[in-house]
Amino acid sequence: MNTAPSTAASPALVSFDRVTKRYDSGRVALAEATFTLDRSEFVLLTGPSGAGKSTILRLICGLETPSGGRLTVAGEDLARMRRKALPFLRRSLGVVLQNPLLLNDRPVLDNVALPALAAGLSRTAALERARAAMSRVGLDPAAAGVPPNALSGGEQQRVALARAIVNRPALILADEPTAHVDHQGASQLLQLLEQFAIAGVTVLMATHGEAVPLPARARVMLIDAGRVTT
Repeated sequence: MNTAPSTAASPALVSFDRVTKRYDSGRVALAEATFTLDRSEFVLLTGPSGAGKSTILRLICGLETPSGGRLTVAGEDLARMRRKALPFLRRSLGVVLQNPLLLNDRPVLDNVALPALAAGLSRTAALERARAAMSRVGLDPAAAGVPPNALSGGEQQRVALARAIVNRPALILADEPTAHVDHQGASQLLQLLEQFAIAGVTVLMATHGEAVPLPARARVMLIDAGRVTT
């Protein structure tokens, strides 16, 4: 597999070109990483805790800035992107965390609709999109009116995935989403993510290597001590 940044007519969605992340303490979280994520690709980023997986996801989101190298997302050089433009970039991303961080003071439907409301949609349009997103991830429509903590762990991760796709992102970043669900729930979540990749969404999923079924179309990248190999 060629991991050099794409030079084809259709550029990679994400490109890391010798990207390094070094903190003030001197710790190197990422060391000259070079790889690309192509459109409609499903990539599993695997490695032990503390290896640098979350650093890569945070760099792509613009929550961290590289100490060296060049990082582009959808053709935009993040180092040159104005801070005011970052929220617009993040709206094109869907993020799923191992802790879904759902709000139990409001029903599931409102949780899913939050990113659409933040993007400026009317409440009517946001709720319509939220219902469609819930349907795409296989949630029972009856779940729309209950608080998230009334659902199982696997169902809550489906809610988080529905929330992540409600703004129809080009890229889904999933940070160890199967860590706290059972084997069946993990398998179902991976199948859903694979379906999104088949439909044209790029998926990058970080995992510390728990026993999960490997999707047929997945490409595996390994990271250890900040160094990426494929």
